[in-house]
This record gives sequence, structure tokens and C-alpha cells, in this order.
Amino acid sequence: MKLRTLTGLASTLALCAGMASADSTVRFWYHFDNADNPMDALVEKFEAANPDITVEAENIPWNSYYDQLYTAIIGANAPDAAMVKMFAQPRLVEMGALAPIDDWLASWEGTEGLQDNLIELTKGPDGKQYYLPVQYVVLYLYYRPDMFEELGLSVPTTCEEFRDAAKALTRDTDGDGQIDTYGFGFRGGKGGHDHWASFVLGADGVSLTEGLTSEAGIAGTQFVADLFQQDKVFPPSAPNDGFQEIIGAFKAGKTAMTIHHIGSANGMVEALGDNVAAAPVPACGGGQWTAFGDESTAVLSSAEDPEAAWKWISFLSSPENNALFNEATGQLPVVKSDSEAWSLHPQRFVQATVDSLPFAEMLPNSNATADFVNTEWPTNMQRVLTGDITAEQMNTNIEKLFAE
Repeated sequence: MKLRTLTGLASTLALCAGMASADSTVRFWYHFDNADNPMDALVEKFEAANPDITVEAENIPWNSYYDQLYTAIIGANAPDAAMVKMFAQPRLVEMGALAPIDDWLASWEGTEGLQDNLIELTKGPDGKQYYLPVQYVVLYLYYRPDMFEELGLSVPTTCEEFRDAAKALTRDTDGDGQIDTYGFGFRGGKGGHDHWASFVLGADGVSLTEGLTSEAGIAGTQFVADLFQQDKVFPPSAPNDGFQEIIGAFKAGKTAMTIHHIGSANGMVEALGDNVAAAPVPACGGGQWTAFGDESTAVLSSAEDPEAAWKWISFLSSPENNALFNEATGQLPVVKSDSEAWSLHPQRFVQATVDSLPFAEMLPNSNATADFVNTEWPTNMQRVLTGDITAEQMNTNIEKLFAE
């Protein structure tokens, strides 16, 4: 009798479990600036292919996104899956809020179709995979091919070639005795750390957490200072220039090169037509470094049906679906086949992005990074460019910040 009772209970539990998995709801949080986005179409397509799963997708305002996410996790009301950025990963892992996706990735047919290096770039602090990339950007070199052709210059592939090209491109083009075109538009104001990093962090053994005060690290910062102070290939406004200034100067023909990502490509083409092209940043100190901008999705550890949540996020990173997702973002698909067929940006900029992925890096997942980006780097860089402190002093200050 007891055995029959246990058997009956087991059968009941199995039936309940089967009913739960047969009718699941995935609550998904995302953030799109554009209210007119393809999420409804994606949900409709997914639910048609998975009639046993309902997706409730909620667009959360960006300026409160992570505050709401952390609060929901603490209050046991987290979504089942969510869009996430790398800066949040250490905290989310520490909170135990994320489900590892390694086993799903290992058996998912879409893994091999993702762009190279994306999985490695988004790996968790403990070596596990919690994030599935869904869109990205990588910084590269914008340049004026017409100006290069006029002077018989080749696109620089090393810092030495870059310096020579920038010097040649800095000139008085109208004969009034004043420089009107500068070789490079350097972003010395807030947000320009990626420009500096492309000239410094590619050197062997140099990163924000080690080697900055080595001979190679100091030489990298000195290289940037010399470009401004000695070679005068940056506009005089460079110590204070921000995003709008460097992009505006490039579009106006006041600079021949600058660094940014594909988000600026269509505006560049609108202003310059075929007289704008792109290439990976040059190798400096023997290696290359460029910045990676991320966006991924994750399954929350509290998900009611983790398998259903995984099906949804992997659907978003699958061919065609990923392209549709990224039509609303201005960033690039993570799927190789979608990149090859991408039409929202000219292919030359897509290719420059893909070619830069193998050496793309992220800033450290550290509390010091915010201070570095917002205050330490712009303050020190401006002082170096104006001659107030040395390259060694700047690198020492940054090294101390990350050592604290």
C-alpha cells in the first residue's frame, strides 16, 4: 500500500512538472531607446515556433534599468531573462543572480555561428559563461581615402606609420599660412580613454592593471603627448575635445583620421560619401588593442523555467532573428551570417569591425574603472597634453588607482 502511495505521488509530481514545462512564461527585460522597435515581431515569431512558451517582454528605461534590475533581484521579483552589460556581471555573479549557460552553449547549434572572440570576451569572472552576446561594437580607425591618395600614403598599420601619415596629413591646404587640416582628431576630454588606450595598451605586458609604469607603458603615453606637443598633428583644441568635436571635425575635413565605432558610420557617409573608409587601429608596441562595446542576454538563476528562458535568449542570437533585433540598436549582429548580409551600414565599416574583434578588449571589471573613465584619465591626459605633468606621472597615477 505504501509503495502504491509513493508511486502515485511520483506520478502526480511528474504530471505537474510536465504541465509546467508545457505552458511556460518567460519574463524578459530589455532596454531600447526607440519605442518603435522589432521586439513585438520577435516575440510573435518565437511564440509561433514555441507554442508552449509565452514571452512577456518589457522595455525598461535605460536611466533606471540596473537600479530596477538589482531591486527586483533582491526582492525576489527578477525577470527570467534580461539584457545585460559586462560592467554589471561581477555584481550579478556575486549576488548569485545568473544561471551558467555553459552546458546549453556546448549543445547549441548556433555557438559556432557567433563572431570569433565574443564568447571569450564575455566570460564570467569565475571562468563560467553567463552571458550570451546579442550585439556589439568595436572601435576602429576612420580615415579619408581621398587625402591618403592625394599624398600617396598607405593606411597605417603600425604606430610608426601612423605618426608619419599624421604628420604628412597635417597641412595648410589653402595657402593662407595656417594649418587647416590635422592628421588626427584626438579625444582628450571625457570618453577619450579609448583613443589613448589604442596607442598604449597594445604593448606587450601593458594593461591598466600592470605594466603602465614600465618603459613600454610610459613610452605609449609619451607617444600620444609627442603627437600633440612636438608633431602638432592634433587640433589645438584636442585636450578638451569630446565626441561631438572629433566627429564634427572629421566630417568637416579638419582632420584626416579619428577613432570611433560603426555608430558614426552612416553620419560619416552622409557627410563625405565615398571619401571615408575604415581600418583596424595600428599596432603599437608590438601589439594591438581596441575597445569592445558589449550587450548580451542572460538567464536569471531564479527563472521559473530556465530551459524556456534559454530558448528565448538563444533565439535572439540566432541567424535572421539577431539581425532583426539589431535593426533597432545601430549596433552589429553577433551572428557571422547576419553580418555578411548586413545592410544598415556600408560593408567596409562592418568589415573593419569584424577585423578588429580578434584583439578587442574590455576595461577591467573593477570599481576603479568608473573613476578612471570619469575623472582620472581625462584629468591626467589633459595635464600631460598641456605639459603640466609627465607621461610617467600620468601612468603612475592611473596605476595607483587600480592598485587600491
